[in-house]
Amino acid sequence: MPLSALTTGFGLGFLVAAQVGPIWLLCARTALRAGLPGGLAVGLGAAVVDTAYACLGAAGMARVLQLPGVRTGLGLAGAAVLLFLGVRTLSAARRGPAAGEEAPALPPLRALRTSLLATASNPLTIATWAAIFAAAAAAGVARSLPQVVTLLAGVGIGSMTWFALLSGGMAVLGRRLGAPALRLADLVAGTGLVAFALLLGLRTFQPN
Repeated sequence: MPLSALTTGFGLGFLVAAQVGPIWLLCARTALRAGLPGGLAVGLGAAVVDTAYACLGAAGMARVLQLPGVRTGLGLAGAAVLLFLGVRTLSAARRGPAAGEEAPALPPLRALRTSLLATASNPLTIATWAAIFAAAAAAGVARSLPQVVTLLAGVGIGSMTWFALLSGGMAVLGRRLGAPALRLADLVAGTGLVAFALLLGLRTFQPN
């Protein structure tokens, strides 16, 4: 039934987005620094790409990742993007704002572009969504086109809901933290992004 497909998609999108990963860190750090609009922009970018990759997974595009060189090339490109974002965040933590100044807020449009790039940097997640849709089809909630479309809509709504909650909480926290705590948040986020970049790079060379 459409309602079952919608709630299933919502739950999948929410739970996948809630996993601590590079986009989780990027959203939290942006909301701490730029407030709710910046965090929501990151969340919107992540939800858009998650839904797009879910579409590709449902369409069976995961098979493309098995082509020689495709998986390796995409994985290394994604690792490079995350490494760049991590190093840039660590650099911001090291510099910090000048005495008496506040760290500049990240404009929402720039936050959206950064989120789109960072989320799209791991196209290997198409394979994950392909497996999820196979399981959903076996459970009878994604067997017809209307069900698949409804499930995809639920994925996008669920993903955006999680990032909205995360952004709201971090924006409130950011208003209460001083500059040292915000620099520590940058250090944690930057270190995490670099770690995820290295992990993605290593996983790229592992056999399927």
